Amino acid sequence: MKTLKDINFKNKKALVRVDFNVPLNDDFKVTDNTRILAAKPTIEKILNDGGSVILMSHLGRPKGKEDKFSLKHILPELEKVLGHKIIFVSDSIGPEVKKAVKNLKPGEILLLENLRFYPEEKKGDENFAKALADLGADYYINDAFGTAHRAHASTAVIAKYFDKNHKAAGNLLEKEVVSIQKALDEGQKPVTAIIGGAKVSSKIGVIENLLNKVDNLIIVGGMAYTFLKALGNKIGDSIVEDDKIDLAKKILAEAKAKGVNVILPVDLVVADRFSNDAETKIVSIDNIPDGWQGLDIGPKTRQLIDEVIQNSKTIIWNGPAGVFEFDKFATGTENIGLAIGKASEKGAYSLVGGGDSVAAVKKLNLTDKISYISTGGGALLEMLEGKTLPGIAALTE
Repeated sequence: MKTLKDINFKNKKALVRVDFNVPLNDDFKVTDNTRILAAKPTIEKILNDGGSVILMSHLGRPKGKEDKFSLKHILPELEKVLGHKIIFVSDSIGPEVKKAVKNLKPGEILLLENLRFYPEEKKGDENFAKALADLGADYYINDAFGTAHRAHASTAVIAKYFDKNHKAAGNLLEKEVVSIQKALDEGQKPVTAIIGGAKVSSKIGVIENLLNKVDNLIIVGGMAYTFLKALGNKIGDSIVEDDKIDLAKKILAEAKAKGVNVILPVDLVVADRFSNDAETKIVSIDNIPDGWQGLDIGPKTRQLIDEVIQNSKTIIWNGPAGVFEFDKFATGTENIGLAIGKASEKGAYSLVGGGDSVAAVKKLNLTDKISYISTGGGALLEMLEGKTLPGIAALTE
């Protein structure tokens, strides 16, 4: 896969697929500029070479051309982060855009309108991809890891209209791939994966692939209750996927056969209802009262997980340990974040991804301690499953 260091962009125009799907408040102001900051090194490399940049992205899930999803709203934040005036064009293909690209001078940045204003983008439409490729850029750069698992027009299909020497991975995409491979395939042992979240069904592929890579597999969050029930525990009203009980048993048997140490909760914070105001108590896993539900891991489990993490050299974390959006049930998730930060300071390599896991890291000011924080949700999960992402494969074809 060609990367930016292989190219000199002097007097060249680069069409860069970025992921500027950022949150906006009611006043259409950007409330989290992480994704814009993540794209900055790629944009600066092209400009510093003496080239010009054409940025394209999606924003939200518009139904047609909805003004609230226009990328014009991110212009003030984009200009502030990049320290450059940005030229904006209110379309992503067509004569007006072609003219703007033609007039683009070295050192200038052009931002196209939301790609998803065209339904053809998500459909991976060949004609839409070709229209983007024909805008007049010399190079196509994919720096949108967060959408690399989608075979959309701008992330995968467009690449076929650029030869191998005129398409490459941006800095962020390259960093994501290298960091994930480092944790998955080159990780120093012991390797520990902490997988959380609500459902086993959404992470089956991840868990099965990780069984071939890790020494310890820590299962927390809502999915843990399916495993606990598979082991014969009564789980009260806790979330469970009854149709995945047999699968949970199969995964546990596979782990045993492969010598993987599976760590499940030994105690829980249970609540009488799903609310931050619920009455709570700490119980062992075989003692959940009828009508109560587990919403976080208990203190003994937190200690057990901390010990495993401190003895690990490589740590992968995706998914919360409890109902992280309720402060009362965020302790387990925060403890995992603190434990990983501590282990990282001692020299462990840590990879963290997924909304709640990253939110916990930020909330606890651990960003600088974690070895790598992934910007991808679904894309990260698919790489952890061992899949080749369409947006990455397209750069090598």
